[in-house]
Amino acid sequence: MKMICIGRNYSEHARELNNPLPETPVFFMKPESAQLRNNMPFFYPAFSNDIQYEVELVLHISKVGKMIEPGFAHNYFDGIGVGIDFTARDLQQKAKEKGLPWEMAKAFDFSAPVSKFIPVSEFNDLNNIRFGLDLNGKRVQDGNSSDMIFNFASIISYVSRFITLKQNDYIFTGTPSGVGPVKIGDRLEASLEGRKMLLCNIK
Repeated sequence: MKMICIGRNYSEHARELNNPLPETPVFFMKPESAQLRNNMPFFYPAFSNDIQYEVELVLHISKVGKMIEPGFAHNYFDGIGVGIDFTARDLQQKAKEKGLPWEMAKAFDFSAPVSKFIPVSEFNDLNNIRFGLDLNGKRVQDGNSSDMIFNFASIISYVSRFITLKQNDYIFTGTPSGVGPVKIGDRLEASLEGRKMLLCNIK
């Protein structure tokens, strides 16, 4: 099981981090050890002073696929949930400044809380899915799949050119604007189409 994460897929988020808009999907990986399920708490790691939240729609891959055409991409995922891509922004910035990879800032243990998945059949329009994140009861991120630069089909098709997708893989599809830091004692709650889907307490 692996997690493939799409970066800079919402224009306002790219701008808030002063990143250029991508011409093709940008992706990186999180290992299985990054997964955090069942609303378990997130323990603030000692190696960072700037852990930030990024809420995202997450696709559950349902079968093996390689070189998938966009028109067939819908056959390769069967559920949609929400996840949080925790990022050690200070480590990421240092790596970027040196032109180094920044997996340590993204792929560390328990950096990917993930909700349960809602069957795709329950969504009326995959290009109009609302989701968001509350921090201590205050809305900090609002997103809609209609605002993605690359839609689900484009993401699956592009990624599968390089990496074989396998059953039970996850694809994090990018975060909208509003990302920010967390501190010990904070409470994050993510929603999907008005449903409360994910709770994460920072310890």
